[in-house]
Amino acid sequence: MVYGRGILHLCILIETMRREGWELTVGNPQVLVKEIDGKKCEPYETLVVDVPAEFSGKVIDLVTQRKGEMLVMESKGEMQHLEFDIPSRGLIGLRSNMLTNTAGEAVMAHRFTDYRPWKGNIPGRSNGVLLSKNTERTTGYSIDKLQDRGRFFVDPGEEVYAGQIIAEHIKPGDLNVNATEPKKLTNHRASGSDDASRAAPKIMMTLEECMEYIQQDECIEVTPKSIRMRKVLLDENERSRASKQMKSEPA
Repeated sequence: MVYGRGILHLCILIETMRREGWELTVGNPQVLVKEIDGKKCEPYETLVVDVPAEFSGKVIDLVTQRKGEMLVMESKGEMQHLEFDIPSRGLIGLRSNMLTNTAGEAVMAHRFTDYRPWKGNIPGRSNGVLLSKNTERTTGYSIDKLQDRGRFFVDPGEEVYAGQIIAEHIKPGDLNVNATEPKKLTNHRASGSDDASRAAPKIMMTLEECMEYIQQDECIEVTPKSIRMRKVLLDENERSRASKQMKSEPA
């Protein structure tokens, strides 16, 4: 267990260890919960967002989905100044969503205020992931065929293993895919058929973005050479057994 002031603080420690040659697995970051007067309490923060007025509606929608409550809304020229009260859990993964929805224009800052009663479930990532079925090298041919299913985190020719997260699914729910299938060669060649695999460049994610992205059943494998996201249970059958067990347990 490692404690730190926010994800960036933890990322600096992990990145320093990685550069020193350590190999480690990092789980989903959690907030520190306290029991105050017999009630389960969690940390709250004040979130300040300055954003062009045209995007203010999207920002308010994103923050309220994560149990945030607006305190201040005022105009400063063409910019809108917004202040919210939000549970610290709601801030995990919010920055990347905020930048995507505001075309990179939002300026965010947050600071800890106090502990308050637990706010209930906060929705996490809406999309599922694509998982590798095999332990082999990816091929451009396979990735090209799978591009309509999701956005890839790996390039053709990269080594992947079973249970590794290789792409973001365009829909909710996870999918096991074969991204290592080579193109079958025949004697008959149509003109231009070799140009068929046009895989889009992979999405590059920093360690901080990976920590915000992963869910409870996922983790990050950090080595001096690479940073990969994977499921905690690599075996497909073990994962399906665990999910059935969770559904059968009383809430």
